[in-house]
Amino acid sequence: MRRLLVAALAATALTIAGTGVAAQAAPAPGGPGVGDEYYPDYGNSGYDVSHYDIRLRYTPATDRLTGTTTILATAKQDLSRLNLDFLLDVSSVRVNNRPATFTREGEHELVVTPARPVPAGGALTIVVQYAGVPSTKVGAGYTAWIRTPDGALAIGEPEIAWWWYPSNDHPSDKATFDVSVSVPDGLEAISNGVQPRPPVRETLGYTRWSWRSVKPQATYLTFLAVGQYDVTTDTSADGLPVYNAYSQLLPQDFRDAAQSSVERTAEVVEWGSTLFGPYPFEALGGVVTPPGTLGFALENQTRPTYSSAFFRRGSNTSVVVHEQAHQWFGDSVSVAEWKHIWLNEGFASYAEWLWSEKNEEGTAQEIFDYLYATYPDDAAIWTTAPADPGVAELFGDAVYDRGAMTLHQLRLAVGDEDFFAIVRTWPTVNRYGDVTTDEFIALAEKISGENLDDLFQAWLYTPSKPVVAGVSAFTSEVPVAPKSLAEIRRAHELLHRH
Repeated sequence: MRRLLVAALAATALTIAGTGVAAQAAPAPGGPGVGDEYYPDYGNSGYDVSHYDIRLRYTPATDRLTGTTTILATAKQDLSRLNLDFLLDVSSVRVNNRPATFTREGEHELVVTPARPVPAGGALTIVVQYAGVPSTKVGAGYTAWIRTPDGALAIGEPEIAWWWYPSNDHPSDKATFDVSVSVPDGLEAISNGVQPRPPVRETLGYTRWSWRSVKPQATYLTFLAVGQYDVTTDTSADGLPVYNAYSQLLPQDFRDAAQSSVERTAEVVEWGSTLFGPYPFEALGGVVTPPGTLGFALENQTRPTYSSAFFRRGSNTSVVVHEQAHQWFGDSVSVAEWKHIWLNEGFASYAEWLWSEKNEEGTAQEIFDYLYATYPDDAAIWTTAPADPGVAELFGDAVYDRGAMTLHQLRLAVGDEDFFAIVRTWPTVNRYGDVTTDEFIALAEKISGENLDDLFQAWLYTPSKPVVAGVSAFTSEVPVAPKSLAEIRRAHELLHRH
């Protein structure tokens, strides 16, 4: 009987094959990356994450981190294997309540094989247990985890998650987050979003801090700051919680300048909402880190983090404007690939110009004229195409300043009414999504009704200095800088530099 059944099944299979009906493909590994041109092995193409639950214990004295991260995801294909981006030492992995096998592949890839394949559309619950000393781990040629005199900072772009939680590490796969961190009593552990519960003393000598992000968030925008911080809290005009934190190690003059700037966050966000549409997240604020620890500012979602060096020469609202503008441009609307980074930085830089214009400290045109005349013809800003800067110039002047100059030229070409319609529509129609330069150009042309090919070709894609009538080329005698430009330049000294 069994032989006859097997024979019958084989004959049926041959009949199906003879009719041209394709047999179901066997489950296959997810691609080792999502397909980013600049970072081809970042992320994984086989699944889509919806939520991360990160539960940690951190001891600053030894820099030891132990943790369990639970990832909720959906398979995008019939999945036999998947990759996570991670550097710390892993003790176990479970997928859908069964132990999974795992190996290391390359520098930062954790390759996980579930006990059972997961069908396309099937739910994935991935639980990773791990431990290690993050400051000893090197990835992408450096160590992003920063030890401070009183704790640590997990802040970086484009890589940071690898040092403290496993992830599908690419901005095209955003998720919600719960971050819970136990640290020694007397220290704060600060992350994104809101606090679903107050800090809780959980064992003798340790207190657990919990944070929740309820809107889609990119992995590199998820941060952690541990140390001794003074915290101010408030409520914005829209009723959102405002949470600002200042390192207790700041000298008083730095602290005064930092607080004079960062405490204006709610004001800056209120202004931004009039230009860019409603603020897209559930909280706002900022963190100022201990002196000598961080070399840049980063637009961590709901809670940008600033190097204290931004305030060494006084208040600096320009950098606050830049990072808060990113909440719309970069955080809510993220890049589909890293080559489109000018869509983040050009908009945030131009927001600084608009803030200057609002405060009558220098018009956007004056700032444009100054920068155009100041940069020599052979400077990297002109020899780099902002829409495809390459990895080496990912955070170079072409992305920031020439990106902003592109937007100013667009404003001149289409007029203020259409320009500000574009600036407001872009983050509205793409809220919580991922975008490309071509999509922005298409929107600009749709709203303005104009063919803008020549403008964008000159300013975004051509590695040479565009010709602008009425603005002098570089000479030893450049136009006088607007009052606000010194502040803007101070911001650009440090922004996003590793």
